[in-house]
Amino acid sequence: MVQAITLVVLTLVSFTVAYLGYSRYLSQFVDLDDDRETPAHKYQDGQEYVPSKKPVLLGHHYSSIAGGAPIVGPITATVVWGWVPAFLWVAIGNPLFGSVHDFMALTSSMRHEGKSIGYIIGEYVGERGKDMILWFAFLTIILVVAVFGLVIAVVFNAYPQAATASLVYIALALVFGVYLYQLDLPFLPGTVAFVAAVFAGVWVGVQYPLALVPGDYPAGTIVLLSGSPLPPVLGSVNIATWIPVVLVYGFVASVLPVWVLLQPRDFLTSSLLYAGVGGTLLAVIVGTVTGAGQQLTVNVPAYAGFWGGALVETTLPLFPLLFVTIACGTISGFHSLVSSGTTAKQLDKETDARTIGYGGMLGEGLLATVAIVTVAVYAEVPTGGGIGLALPNFASGGGLILNIGFGIPESLAAPFMGLVLVSFLLTSTDTAVRLGRYMVEELVGTPETQVQEVAANRYVNASLQVIPAYVLVASGRWADLWPLFGGANQTLAALALLVATIWLANWDDQKQLISTGAPMAFMLVITTIALLYLSLYQNLYQKFVLGNWADGGTTIAMASAAVQIVIALVLIWLALSLAYMGISNIRKARGTGAAVADGGEPTDDDD
Repeated sequence: MVQAITLVVLTLVSFTVAYLGYSRYLSQFVDLDDDRETPAHKYQDGQEYVPSKKPVLLGHHYSSIAGGAPIVGPITATVVWGWVPAFLWVAIGNPLFGSVHDFMALTSSMRHEGKSIGYIIGEYVGERGKDMILWFAFLTIILVVAVFGLVIAVVFNAYPQAATASLVYIALALVFGVYLYQLDLPFLPGTVAFVAAVFAGVWVGVQYPLALVPGDYPAGTIVLLSGSPLPPVLGSVNIATWIPVVLVYGFVASVLPVWVLLQPRDFLTSSLLYAGVGGTLLAVIVGTVTGAGQQLTVNVPAYAGFWGGALVETTLPLFPLLFVTIACGTISGFHSLVSSGTTAKQLDKETDARTIGYGGMLGEGLLATVAIVTVAVYAEVPTGGGIGLALPNFASGGGLILNIGFGIPESLAAPFMGLVLVSFLLTSTDTAVRLGRYMVEELVGTPETQVQEVAANRYVNASLQVIPAYVLVASGRWADLWPLFGGANQTLAALALLVATIWLANWDDQKQLISTGAPMAFMLVITTIALLYLSLYQNLYQKFVLGNWADGGTTIAMASAAVQIVIALVLIWLALSLAYMGISNIRKARGTGAAVADGGEPTDDDD
């Protein structure tokens, strides 16, 4: 039997070599220089452009990108197709694809005033290209908000203790924001006190679990409502009721200034991430060394077959869907929005980009490895019943590992790992809505009409994300929604790599384009095939033509499927159009020798 320690060691070796070698090369390649003024200093406004200490910004960036997706995707892929395909895509793809993507997105944004990838592509291919990629990103964000809202509700239902602990840590984050930015009190003592309070919140959650409607919960669970008019999602009324609550939270949190909740909450969340990821990895090592390793063997098949199917209502082909099922953890377009949407506006020094961009993504790869290990060692992996049964295995498997490695009772360790998962998801959900606001604001520009003023309103454009997200997720069709999210997300990653390649080609005609161009081409081909499969075969043909509806074809299910088809086809058209425009620009830049000084604005010689 394969031991869990084998996966941990192989990942650590792969990522360490990549960070010490490849990231250093990329840093020199883009000429990181601390003598340059970053956008955070140049445009400091106390709202969006705020220079941040590297540990604080790393905490925000890491917890924003390391949401639930690098846990959910690897768990799903591991049980559906086996641990070998999932592990190899993470261990090899992350340093060559995802970490390059994140680093280049952050660096290119930093060199373009902290603006988004939409702004950057607009500088080189025109306003139409900018609008197209912004619309692509906006549609992708709706999918992000939908799937994260569903996953949070699933975990809250499985672990009511995590619901209480989450409320405690959000309240602590609000107070921590006042402590740091309004009262200007010492950072280190405050960090120690508030991080300790977050962990104490786990104990509070264990003592006082929280659910919204009656159900089968641990003894002592506080139930807030007597019932709910919403139809069940994944067989649970409690899940269905949590979904709108989570989406409302995402709406409210996204319209607040970054210092109120985003920065302090993300920093506190990072402490959970470090403890959850680092603690689990260390527990595997300790458990193996102390002789308990025989209990940490991989209990899922190495390869479960090309068509998989263990956790989904319909069979799914490994190619191309493995590469979109595991999105975050290997490569994720959402990260380009974080890197160029919030992180680039807060970089204190250029050289911080290496640790935060490349290193942060490697950290997410460690989280994906932890997800694979937790579900692989847990003896009660479900063989059917949907993702609602699989997701809690991250908490259950993580609790088992912490118990074996450190002797922590599973009754405490499992809810803690549930909080770890949910804290990432909550962070990514409201960060996604905030980024969607930025997309709409860039599309509108300076409002000139009443309609544009309404669209630019932060409350309106936040609503334009959470409402369709609810329509998508209300049907609870995980087997359709997650691969579509992954396809859109990975296509956005291909486009972000395209933007980086365009930037490099226009910067200097001697710059090599393989580091960004090769993963861009691979991802664009894979994701186009995946989106075509999901929209035309799985949704249009199987459902509307053959009438294969798992739930009998309810109105909400039909509406959700129709929205998914439209979104997928629009995304394909936008992606291929942008790829054509971008490649044309690269050929022109290389053919004419156009160059951009210092990675910034074109020189006079380019006329």
